[in-house]
Amino acid sequence: MRLLCILGLTPNSKQCVSCGENEEISYFSIKEDGFKCNVCGKQDTSAIAMSKSTVNAIQYTITAPAKKLYAFQIKDNALEEFKLITKLYFNEKLEKEYKLEELF
Repeated sequence: MRLLCILGLTPNSKQCVSCGENEEISYFSIKEDGFKCNVCGKQDTSAIAMSKSTVNAIQYTITAPAKKLYAFQIKDNALEEFKLITKLYFNEKLEKEYKLEELF
């Protein structure tokens, strides 16, 4: 995710990309490049549901100083969500399928 940010492909992680809501964020839209709220996420069949831990992990990865990038822990289920979102977003933005499993 951080690599994509460096390349200028930072997803919108501050608010819902559809309505601008910044509360109850619980979906990630690959096609619309960012977070969606509960209402908008349920209307978008391609949006991926995610836990609050995953939301926090994505926000941290995008904004943390480079030296502190790996200074957080994430539970297994949130890590799986984070991996899935990162892989799909990476593949969509770079228009090619990459094998990212080795990185995690």
